[in-house]
Amino acid sequence: MSSLSRVTSRESRVASHESRVRKSGAVMLVSLISITCAAQARSIKVCADPDNLPYSNRQLQGYENKIAQLIATELHAKAQFVFARQRRGFVRNQLNKNACDLLVGVPANFQPVLTTDPYFRSSYVFVSRKDHKLKITSFDDAQLNNLKIGLQVLEEDYAPPAQALARRHIVSKLVGYDSFGNEAGNIVRDVIHKKIDLAIVWGPLAGYYARPYARLLEMRPVSPSFDPPGLPFTYAISMGVRKSDRQLRDRLNAALQHHRGEIERILRSYGVPELKDEGTVAQKGGK
Repeated sequence: MSSLSRVTSRESRVASHESRVRKSGAVMLVSLISITCAAQARSIKVCADPDNLPYSNRQLQGYENKIAQLIATELHAKAQFVFARQRRGFVRNQLNKNACDLLVGVPANFQPVLTTDPYFRSSYVFVSRKDHKLKITSFDDAQLNNLKIGLQVLEEDYAPPAQALARRHIVSKLVGYDSFGNEAGNIVRDVIHKKIDLAIVWGPLAGYYARPYARLLEMRPVSPSFDPPGLPFTYAISMGVRKSDRQLRDRLNAALQHHRGEIERILRSYGVPELKDEGTVAQKGGK
């Protein structure tokens, strides 16, 4: 073979090799982009309140933060929290506008969304000092007429227990307390400090803020769970998604069932009082 032929052959082999390298690099680049895009796609945007313990906060210290992270991991995704105050209209302004995909902690059968199976059930509770020996469980207890009673304020109105008290004309000694942010625990602390005699509080919030005072306080679930003709005090709690996201709802149901034990341990660690009996599922919630 002539020198020219050998050179030409060598250059051809080099060119062919470079072509293969370029193609291989291009394939690797495409694969990398695909992997990156897939990783970015594997996230679930979770609507969460930025300052609302024991439920959620920006530091991810709430039990809803923990449960969302647990369930997202089961779905091979990352929980990406989208923080916004969960006030009137937040479903329309956040979930339905695709700002987020998932609500954690909504009442079962909450009409604006498609709900999962419930993952726990709780109740409003009467909170009092043990040394006062009130032992109140019912709105028909005559002691209520002579007590200074703390009630949660939800947005611009009292929480549902106020309606039960009003029906019995017990309105003169009611004290309203903020249910959100740093002030949410004051309703329990004021029982301890004897500023009020009794608090009627949504169970998860009461349990969380009563934990440091377990030896001094007692909590008794409101009974019965409905005040006739139909005011509920017990609620089954679910997750919620857009009404069109049936596939996500079904995957969440499977994940909730699979991690039922871990969810119960999380709730227990936050002092959430759980009711095990089925009862009747209420339509509107108690945060």
